[in-house]
Amino acid sequence: MESLKQLVRDVPNFPKQGIMFKDISPLLGNPDAFRTVIHSFAKYWQGKIDAIAALDARGFIFGGALAVEMSVPLALVRKKGKLPSKSVSISYSLEYGENVLELHEDAFSPGMRVLIVDDLLATGGTAAAAQALVQQTGASVVGYAFVIELMFLDGRSRLGDIEVNSLIMY
Repeated sequence: MESLKQLVRDVPNFPKQGIMFKDISPLLGNPDAFRTVIHSFAKYWQGKIDAIAALDARGFIFGGALAVEMSVPLALVRKKGKLPSKSVSISYSLEYGENVLELHEDAFSPGMRVLIVDDLLATGGTAAAAQALVQQTGASVVGYAFVIELMFLDGRSRLGDIEVNSLIMY
């Protein structure tokens, strides 16, 4: 996955001073690299999941493509006020503030095995909050798929014993 890593651009001090943002735009602009990400996730998770929960907003890119590739349903975990139907919600802390996430309450059926997909695992706050939302629907989170993992922030420790598949590590 070293070739993928070369397509991630560092943007210093974004979205605020002291943050080194990992920009996936060059990776997305390379169809072969994007395809590699989706095929890698699909191969890893084949037969293990029933549905995907994609996190707002960059997780939508990967989650949507992966759902099509794997022929499984996709549900969107959105920021507060963005979903049109009855939703479950959760407040949580992230590395630079507070946030509220929502998921349609009928997004998953009880017992479904759900994969949470996002572009990046940092402190794990968003992913852990998404897990709690999925569980409110009666489904269970069986794994996480991240394009990038910032290992020095130890976000994996907030996700419990659930399987994590990250393609690029820093």
